[in-house]
Amino acid sequence: MAAVISERNTHDAELSRAREALASLVNNGDLDRLVHLARLIGSAQDAMNDEMVTRLSAMAGDGLDLLDRVNHSGVVKALPAITALVENGDLERLVHLARLAGAAQDSLNDEMVTRLAGMAGDALCLVDRITRTGAVERLLGVAEQVEKTHVLTDFLQCLAGAAAEAAQAPMPKGGIGGLWEIVKQPETQQTIQFLMLVGKHFRSCRLAHPAEP
Repeated sequence: MAAVISERNTHDAELSRAREALASLVNNGDLDRLVHLARLIGSAQDAMNDEMVTRLSAMAGDGLDLLDRVNHSGVVKALPAITALVENGDLERLVHLARLAGAAQDSLNDEMVTRLAGMAGDALCLVDRITRTGAVERLLGVAEQVEKTHVLTDFLQCLAGAAAEAAQAPMPKGGIGGLWEIVKQPETQQTIQFLMLVGKHFRSCRLAHPAEP
């Protein structure tokens, strides 16, 4: 008898707590929200057919599989780098660069691609020939000699000085007398002598390296 009374008291206490919880739900509006949520779930359940349920199940399975692959691939380690790219704007620049490359690729036709491929092949052949013949080393040696002797800079300065002086010099008189006046000047004789020496040494160099047939 005592056990029955104790069990009844327990049920009464639980019922009292349930009434209090229900009253609290009614007062704060949570009961109405639960009713609306239940109606929404019921409407969605009624509107879904077997095909939609199958697709949703497949989507959920694919999502879980994708999360599993992400966890196993270590993409999480790349998140700080991706965050840095987003913050400093490099990711946006990469997107613009990809769009530019895509636009260029779309604008190229077969003929342009063929020409570009031919140009690339010719450039590689030229680089290979220059590398095998040692032309780069010789050109660098010539450039170093030109830099040391100041030949190129002196030649450019001479051209500039001659152009400026010729613009201000008077017109030649002409005739044998005028030519004699120019020839008898020491500077003219030194210039002719220098040109003759240049021709002499150039001839010696050419004779030392005969032209190949």
